[in-house]
Amino acid sequence: MVVALGVDVHKKSHTIVAADAAGRQLVQLRVQASQEGDQQALRWACTEFAGEELVWGVEDCRSYSMRLERDLLAAGQQVRRVPAKLMAQCRASARSVGKSDPIDALAVARAVLREPGLPTARLDEATRELRLLVDHRDHLVQQRTRWINRLRVQLYQLDPEQEPRTLTSKRAQRRLAEWLTGQPGLAAELTSEALARIAVDTVAILELEKRIARLVAGHPLQQILGCAALTAAKIIGETGGIDRFGSEACYARHTGVAPIPVWSGNTAGRVRLSRSGNRQLNAALHRIALTQRRCTGSQGHAYYQRRRAAGLDRPSAMRCLKRQLNKTVYRILLAASNDPSGGFLP
Repeated sequence: MVVALGVDVHKKSHTIVAADAAGRQLVQLRVQASQEGDQQALRWACTEFAGEELVWGVEDCRSYSMRLERDLLAAGQQVRRVPAKLMAQCRASARSVGKSDPIDALAVARAVLREPGLPTARLDEATRELRLLVDHRDHLVQQRTRWINRLRVQLYQLDPEQEPRTLTSKRAQRRLAEWLTGQPGLAAELTSEALARIAVDTVAILELEKRIARLVAGHPLQQILGCAALTAAKIIGETGGIDRFGSEACYARHTGVAPIPVWSGNTAGRVRLSRSGNRQLNAALHRIALTQRRCTGSQGHAYYQRRRAAGLDRPSAMRCLKRQLNKTVYRILLAASNDPSGGFLP
C-alpha cells in the first residue's frame, strides 16, 4: 500500500500527516525543524509503516523546506514538492473547516495522491550551490538598488546638478566621491556613506558574476539567443535537475508557460496566461523572449510575427513564444543531463 506523508513546513516545527491511498488521515506527528527532528520523523515513519511504500510530500517553501528535503533524500526516501497554491486548493476542497498545521499537512498528502505529475525533489549539491550564488547576487543587486535610490534623494538635496547618470561604474563613483569630500555637513557625510556601500556591493556583484560565468561556461543553454551566463545559471539553478519532470508539458507547468483553458460554448479553444509556476524561471524565459522578439532575423522574431499575423494579440503571441522557448530549454537541459562526458551541470 502507498502511504502519502504530507509535511507542513514552518521555521521552528514541521507537522506530518500520513494518509492512505484513498486520502484518509491515518496518524500525525509534530517535530522540531532541525536535523534531529528530521531523523525523528524518519524513524517514526519507517516504524509506523514498515513494509509500505512511502511517498513524502513537502510544501515547497524554498529555504525552510530545503534541509528537510536533503535529510529525506539522503535516507533514500521519495520526495515530491507541492506548491503552496496547490496545497491551498486541496484544503479548500476538503470537508474540514478552518486552517491548522495538521489540516495543511493532510492537504499536502492528498495533493501528492491526486497529482502524480508533481516534480520530484533531487539531491544535487552542484545545482544547489549555483542557485545559492544566483540568489545571493540577486539579493546584492536589490540591496545596491535601495542604496542608489537613497543616495539620489540625498544628492538632490545637496546639488541636483551633481547627480550622475549611473552609479555602478568606478569612474562615476570616484568623481562623486571627490566632489562629496569638499562638501560640509551631515547630509554630505551620509551621502558618502551610501556611496561607499554602493561601491562595496558593486565589487561583490561583479565577483559573483565572474564566478557564476565560470560555472556555466560552455553550457549549451548559452547558444540560445538572449540566454547569457546569468540567465542560464538562473534556469539551471531553479530547475534543479530536468529529469525530475516526466515531460516537457510538466516542465511547462513548472515554469508557468503552459496555457490555462478558459472556454465554454462559443469560445472553444480560448486560453489565458498562467500566473502559477516558478516565477523566477518564468522571468528568465520572458527575458529571452523579449530579446528574440527585438532581434530581426532570429527564429524567435519570425515565430512571433507569424503568430501576430495569425490574429493573436501581443500578450498571446508572447505566451506562444515563451512556450516554444520552454521546449528548446527542456530539450537542451535533457541532452546535457544525459551527456556521458559529464561536462555540464545537470
